Amino acid sequence: MTQVLLVDDDVELGEMLTEYLEREGFGATAVPDGEAGVRHALSGEYGLVVLDVMMPRLNGIDALRRIRAQNSRIPVLMLTARGDDVDRIVGLELGADDYVPKPCTPRELVARIRAILRRTEPREPDSTPAAPLTAGPLTLWPEKRGAEWNGVPLDLTSTEFNLLEVLVRNAGRVVGKQELSEQGLGRPLARYDRSIDVHLSSIRHKLGGGEGRSPIQTVRGVGYQYIRE
Repeated sequence: MTQVLLVDDDVELGEMLTEYLEREGFGATAVPDGEAGVRHALSGEYGLVVLDVMMPRLNGIDALRRIRAQNSRIPVLMLTARGDDVDRIVGLELGADDYVPKPCTPRELVARIRAILRRTEPREPDSTPAAPLTAGPLTLWPEKRGAEWNGVPLDLTSTEFNLLEVLVRNAGRVVGKQELSEQGLGRPLARYDRSIDVHLSSIRHKLGGGEGRSPIQTVRGVGYQYIRE
């Protein structure tokens, strides 16, 4: 049973979502502030964090920053104000896996949680270990979800790894944003959704260059392409 941590100062909402998650087969714990959320998230007891942005004392953005500063790769789903692109972009840049705009239905929230968990679960190894994926100086090990660039380990979030794997498996072909969203985020691309762009910008930064020096190239109006070197 996956344990989900809900961090939201809306106590009634936390109780309602906790009850719904438990009916859906999850374990759920709700805490009302960001400081408690950080402590619980780093305890190793949870499989995913649902983190509200707007909280007193320590907001969700600063809480996420503290979690990632400890090199924790726990999946984080942000709850953002509807229409607030700044919070969404900053959260994704800091390593959030996805976001849901508030108000949202419990059903939508659970669907997003399941999508994140599907793409972050370790894959069952075959009897014969699969060969790594290589593309120039990049090497990916999908089974153990490891990556290296020029022999140096890459610290990727679960979402970044998935998106990079999709591009590498299709190296030389332009992959549309809708396909990237469905395969990398586990959901259809919403209108005006910039998640793909932000995640790939972060990957480029970790590879050590901007678009001009990166093997990940933008094809305007179409999608992205990984160029083999």
